[in-house]
Amino acid sequence: MANVVVVGSQWGDEGKGKIVDWLSERADVVVRFQGGHNAGHTLVIDGVTYKLSLLPSGVVRPGKLSVIGNGVVFDPVAFCAEVDKIAGQGVTVTPETLRVADNAALILSLHRELDALRESSNSGTRLGTTKRGIGPAYEDKVGRRAIRVMDLADLPKLEGKIERLLAHHNPLRRGLGQNEIAVQTIYDELAAVAAKVLPFMGSVWQILDEERRAGKRILFEGAQGALLDIDHGTYPYVTSSNTVAGQAATGSGLGPGAVGYVLGITKAYTTRVGEGPFPTEQENAVGDYLGTRGREFGTVTGRKRRCGWFDAVLVRQTVRISGINGIALTKLDVLDGLEEIKICVGYTLDGKTLDHLPAAEAAQARVEPVYETMEGWKDSTAGARTWNDLPAQAVKYVRHVEELIGAPVALLSTSPEREDTILVQDPFQV
Repeated sequence: MANVVVVGSQWGDEGKGKIVDWLSERADVVVRFQGGHNAGHTLVIDGVTYKLSLLPSGVVRPGKLSVIGNGVVFDPVAFCAEVDKIAGQGVTVTPETLRVADNAALILSLHRELDALRESSNSGTRLGTTKRGIGPAYEDKVGRRAIRVMDLADLPKLEGKIERLLAHHNPLRRGLGQNEIAVQTIYDELAAVAAKVLPFMGSVWQILDEERRAGKRILFEGAQGALLDIDHGTYPYVTSSNTVAGQAATGSGLGPGAVGYVLGITKAYTTRVGEGPFPTEQENAVGDYLGTRGREFGTVTGRKRRCGWFDAVLVRQTVRISGINGIALTKLDVLDGLEEIKICVGYTLDGKTLDHLPAAEAAQARVEPVYETMEGWKDSTAGARTWNDLPAQAVKYVRHVEELIGAPVALLSTSPEREDTILVQDPFQV
């Protein structure tokens, strides 16, 4: 039995929610290992829609252990609100079904405020953040001044840690024309949630090690996509954490040997939310068609996604960087009815041919896509559950994608419904 890491192979929004839910039924443990409540997953189970941002997808399935790892930045207020929200849908989250890493860094109100102030500023580069405090919280973690989950268990010592944190933040706030924050304000904020959060706190690396040694199947649930990785993405238009598969080990406390199979969730076309380069973007009728048929609006922000043709260059790059063993190809049905379909197979930059996206921001903005054009298909792929249910031209498209990116299709998703999935290779059985 292989433990499985699920990562997005593009800029996020690839349909990880459905695939993770589909896999979580086969897993014993589901782990979030990076990001925060800035990335949403939509799950549809027995006709009920659950929208999760911070909680692992396993919480909606009985008998599963869900884990929020140390690589996540944890907003205790958002956590309590999300637990209450799904409780209203009949899902009870308890310390027996969910554990939160004691060494996870906290997102505080001051992080959310700073994020919004920066993003709304007329100076500098707008990155298209969700303004939920993710970046500033990671900054404090790396700056060794973060308040962590474990600190909630020792309120008498919290004041000194808050003073250390505000010694950095108050000068920033003054520079942005904002009032300073009092120590008591942050203390009261944390004291109000401590009793609700602490029952879920645990030494996650030990818990996961015990589960692994007991032969339990572990599913590592990534957020966002590999092209938003702080090191390997389209910097600076990226998130503040590592989103590639290697982070599953670091962000959970399990060693790299615990990872058996990497599944890259891959949309049959390309979308992006927010700012940054997008070589195959279609700001035309094609982009509108894809956005309308694909219902391309963000789960967390509601923002309209930018849409374009499938970029095999980018996915091939993330396949290699994340060590992707196979992909789950999603939203194939969105391409139904197109007369022709284009696939980006290379770039040109200043007259030179490239087989990868360069790292430099200026170069990323100037690359021009090189397309291959394929015949489309008229018949519907929606709801197909076997290869025989697919139009021949759709099968040809899928096979060409496999060839171009250098990875096989392990699962093929043909609608938002979890059962509308063609299983080629079970990642847990590899």
